[in-house]
Amino acid sequence: MPLDRSNPIVLVVDDSPDSLGMIHTALQTGGYTVLVALNGKQALDIVERIQPDVVLMDAVMPVMDGFESCRQMRNLLPLTPILFMTGLTDPEHIVKAFDHGGTDYITKPLNPDELLARITAHVRSAHLIGDARAALDSARQHVISVNGRGEVLWTTPEARELLAGNGIEVAVGEFRFSSDIMAWLGSQGQMQDLIIHTPQHPLIIRYFKAVHADEHLLRIVDQHQLLDASVLEAALPVTKREAEVLLWVAQGKTNREIGEILTLSPRTVNKHLEQIYSKIQVDNRAAATSIAIQSLLGMSV
Repeated sequence: MPLDRSNPIVLVVDDSPDSLGMIHTALQTGGYTVLVALNGKQALDIVERIQPDVVLMDAVMPVMDGFESCRQMRNLLPLTPILFMTGLTDPEHIVKAFDHGGTDYITKPLNPDELLARITAHVRSAHLIGDARAALDSARQHVISVNGRGEVLWTTPEARELLAGNGIEVAVGEFRFSSDIMAWLGSQGQMQDLIIHTPQHPLIIRYFKAVHADEHLLRIVDQHQLLDASVLEAALPVTKREAEVLLWVAQGKTNREIGEILTLSPRTVNKHLEQIYSKIQVDNRAAATSIAIQSLLGMSV
């Protein structure tokens, strides 16, 4: 019998016939297509072939429990809501469920009306996130989604391509800069850009927005693709390094930020600025910025 994809698909993972019967009836009445797995291993086999809209996961099952199944499932379904439904009520089990990738936690015995309300809310949120992700893809934005630990949940194709072009491979749950991002998010310093150094050249991580408490959208900015220091080097009597410093000055960066980007000390940046001021005949940062912007726009100085 072909799978009915006209309704949202719920994968129910439980080894209890009584629970399965009640859940199946409630979900079908609510207009959902239901898939059933009797243990965590069966659930993984199913999601390798079919992507559900939401997963209901029991915790204690034979062969593979719900915690381990959820942890592995996150590699295949980074955005799909996974709701634990279990009789385990100890705080340590609730924490474990979320640590292994769970989205929500419902204790048994289940109330069918509450269950349907939660599933509906999670499906709606997941669809909104999916639509936003598609919009970002179509707009060719360099965006990555991370959790509070800095682990990647998803990326737009453009972000993945940009990182790969700079020698950085990224996969769900894996990112060499996760610890840096986690510290940055935890410091409440998202108002300032995070600079990451790649084998090619530095990239800027800019905070975009929070999807929910444990998902953050970050935009990667590659200023080297937008503005080229060689334009300043050709238009003004400055060296290559001075042109690089002036480029970042024109973008409002402080000496400390420029030093981080170019791997220089703030003192060295200041010495370059003194040389720049002398060569382009200005005596302050604002005037240097004005000349740099005019040069980048192809205007006569």
